Amino acid sequence: MIHETDDLGFEAPAPLGHPGRSGLPAGQPTGPEIGDKLPDFELPDQHGHRIRLHDHRGRSKAAIVFYRSVVW
Repeated sequence: MIHETDDLGFEAPAPLGHPGRSGLPAGQPTGPEIGDKLPDFELPDQHGHRIRLHDHRGRSKAAIVFYRSVVW
């Protein structure tokens, strides 16, 4: 399988120019800006236990990383 690397350094088994590798349309909202307070949300941890962001972290700061794969 051939992987092509785009100008941002992302490598994927989809050819350059494939719709799955295109960026967001102009004006598309992308979510909170760096430093904005996130709304509270709940997700399962690796054991299936539900964790609420603001309840779990208490007064500590949190870093949340969302990794966008080129190919899902």
